[in-house]
Amino acid sequence: MQPPVSRVWVHVFEEDTPDSATFRPEEADIPLSRRPRARFELRPDGSAVLMGGGPDDRPVAQAASWAVDGSDIVVSAGGTTRLRIVEQSRDRLRVRMTDPA
Repeated sequence: MQPPVSRVWVHVFEEDTPDSATFRPEEADIPLSRRPRARFELRPDGSAVLMGGGPDDRPVAQAASWAVDGSDIVVSAGGTTRLRIVEQSRDRLRVRMTDPA
């Protein structure tokens, strides 16, 4: 699986399934939401940024890293796996979230 780098991916919880979360590119037609949407970006150098809603709903960034693990891409922060990308296309990622971003 080639990593979907240099793009911000946004959690579109309306499209989640029981076993995975759906992320779409930031520039996609994503519905407005009253609750903050988790986001992440994978960078070509193996670093990543996880963004989640802060106390005032503005995104708070957390440094992370990513690596290929078999057929999945795993994103870790602070020594803990946070996201596991299990399926991808040009306009959608299916992600197992072990700890919300």
